Amino acid sequence: MVLATLTDGENYGYEIAKNLSEAGLGEIKGGTLYPVLNRLEEAGLVSAEFRAAERGPGRRYYQLTPLGEQTLNEQGGLWLSFDESVRAVLAKGHR
Repeated sequence: MVLATLTDGENYGYEIAKNLSEAGLGEIKGGTLYPVLNRLEEAGLVSAEFRAAERGPGRRYYQLTPLGEQTLNEQGGLWLSFDESVRAVLAKGHR
């Protein structure tokens, strides 16, 4: 889901968390999000750049890498297939 929030371009942690929350995933705290972003960066799925701000603290901006796009496409497809299977099974149970 974090990778999917970056398909429209780079973003920073607070905005990523806000986008996930607005998508209905609830509040994502920094203690959860930033370790995920660090792991994605270590895996080469996102790149990160720190930028100083005119006012307030600087921000670390994250951007999807080509490997991140490929991974998102592969994992997204697998998830959609899984979702379809789950829905089929649940639909049988609600007849």
